Amino acid sequence: MKLFEFARERQWVPITGYLIYVSALTAGYYYNLTFVQLGLTDLGTQKIGMPPGDVSIVMAILALLTLVAAVASGVLMDRRGWSTDLYVKFRLLFLVIFVQLLLTIAAPHVSTIEQFVLWVIVCSMALGVGIPVSFSFMLDFVPVRDRGYVAAIVAGLSFFVAALYPIEWRIDEFSLVMSAMMVPAVFVLAVLSVKRFRFVDSLASQHKRDTFGTGRFCRPIPVRTVSFAFWGPILLMFGVFFIDSLGFLRIIETPQYIYTSWQSPDLSVRLFIAVLHVIGALAAGVIYTNFDRNWLFFWVFGLFAFTHLLYVFHIQFGAGDTPPLVLPMFYVLAVSFYTTLNFALWPDLSTPETIGTHTALGVGIAGWLATFLSTSLALYSEGVGLSLLNHLTYVNALALLFVVALPVLLYVHRMVELARGGTTP
Repeated sequence: MKLFEFARERQWVPITGYLIYVSALTAGYYYNLTFVQLGLTDLGTQKIGMPPGDVSIVMAILALLTLVAAVASGVLMDRRGWSTDLYVKFRLLFLVIFVQLLLTIAAPHVSTIEQFVLWVIVCSMALGVGIPVSFSFMLDFVPVRDRGYVAAIVAGLSFFVAALYPIEWRIDEFSLVMSAMMVPAVFVLAVLSVKRFRFVDSLASQHKRDTFGTGRFCRPIPVRTVSFAFWGPILLMFGVFFIDSLGFLRIIETPQYIYTSWQSPDLSVRLFIAVLHVIGALAAGVIYTNFDRNWLFFWVFGLFAFTHLLYVFHIQFGAGDTPPLVLPMFYVLAVSFYTTLNFALWPDLSTPETIGTHTALGVGIAGWLATFLSTSLALYSEGVGLSLLNHLTYVNALALLFVVALPVLLYVHRMVELARGGTTP
């Protein structure tokens, strides 16, 4: 890793960049993973008393508005040159986190559907702006050859903390935890937004160095926004996020499965899951760094298909038994794999001039839109009374479809390239 070279040579400024990136992205993903996805579901269904179908509509609105805000802000950042201006990105991130802090404090006091919808609209605007701002930091702070490993650290840490705390997935718990985390971040970013520092000046120019900046898959020829090389991964990542949330939201609504795994009163069980998240993320970082990204996609879809198949078998043949830990184990590994890929992939498909647009489209469509559309669909299926067995059977079929489709798509793309007489990124 380039990080070890910096440490041996006592280059503390680049190391500071690693720390800023890991801290910002870990906190941001923990917030989205817990407070937004799980906390808002609890707020709508339990605290306000909305039917799952109505909550699903609100979550779909959140997904669509977040996507629109992300794309608009990402394109604007690239066109105005903000994607390469670290001080501007610090100011934007300060505004995002400040708004999110106010929303986080206010969330437990939301008591009507109208207030809930208004809260979601404002939240989606902040989240949308935050996507291209935060993901573009990788070009400033992380060398190309370290991106898989650093993405693994972010994914592993986020899931490790989320698996251990808070135990109760309730909006009040999430609000307290996230507010305490965000207050110091707001103060630090406020200072960085109004005052220049020499070490920040050094960090701000790192994207111009050959070891930083332009992503791995944009060398030597940049990936164009309108190309298979860009939209192919978006389609695959959309499938990954969609399958994950579609299955997970129904599993955690089943006491037999959630209280023997992610919300088990036994600390050793939650610690087992937390450690597995770290192991899975590190394994994904190694694979991403040393192999083609398509191998990671294949592993992710295969793991999801196998995991949902295990749940289906247990529902059919062992419903009265305590679920074995092998069920959440494979789920955890699959989630850690694709989350690591999500953090590293979009910056590596970008240059400093396209990072805002590419991360907004990649994370906005493949991450947010897929996650919350599938969250909406999962809530809808629960609302109409679709059994967990039938629901997971459909999810498993979708995962298997992607397992088969991936090599077929790659083969067709290769044939098209050969027919054209060359390759086009």
